[in-house]
Amino acid sequence: MRLLIALIVIIYLVGVAVVLSPTVRSQWNSAPASVLAESIARELPDALAWPVRAARGVTGTLPSNSSRLSAN
Repeated sequence: MRLLIALIVIIYLVGVAVVLSPTVRSQWNSAPASVLAESIARELPDALAWPVRAARGVTGTLPSNSSRLSAN
C-alpha cells in the first residue's frame, strides 16, 4: 500500500513539473530569480490541477466555467 501511494505521489509531482517546465525553461536564463519565482507562483494553481484537465480531456467534458469564457 505504501508503494502504491508513493507511486501516485511521484506521478502527480512529475505531472506538475511537466506543466511548469515551459515557464521555467523560458525564463531560466533570461529573467532574475524573483521573476522566475513569480511566474511559477502564477502558474502553480493550473499545474496542480493537471489531473482534472487530463480527466476532462479524456472524457470530453468541459469545465464548468467554460461557458463564461466562450461567451466573451
